[in-house]
Amino acid sequence: MKILVINGPNLNFLGIREKNIYGNENYEYLVNMINEYCKSKNIEVECYQSNHEGAIIDKIQEAYFNGTDGIVINPGAYTHYSYAIRDALASVSHIKKIEVHISNVNEREEFRHISVTEPVCNGQIVGQGLKGYIMAIDMLNS
Repeated sequence: MKILVINGPNLNFLGIREKNIYGNENYEYLVNMINEYCKSKNIEVECYQSNHEGAIIDKIQEAYFNGTDGIVINPGAYTHYSYAIRDALASVSHIKKIEVHISNVNEREEFRHISVTEPVCNGQIVGQGLKGYIMAIDMLNS
């Protein structure tokens, strides 16, 4: 099993921004948690973060060619308006995809209630904190 974990804008600021919403753990903690979990399950994983829409699209398209079996994606704010990322996810329809949000976006500002990327994913996990990533990996690995 080969999984790509993609994190969008501002996820590199975990542990810095809005700790009351996203928690105290930093991005390095998240990556280490994912890597350790995947190692214990014999899953090959790559974690990737970018604040740039085009770079995220490039990474999704790269997954088409390199044998990726599943994508866990937290598009950050792009969730709500990036039809370009939505189209990139749709174009790799043979790859299972789970959208993750650390906070419960449905209980936050109204604009966060809409995900343009979720309809082209195989599932969505919201409000489970960092463990949502582990839950998404388990969904892909089942």
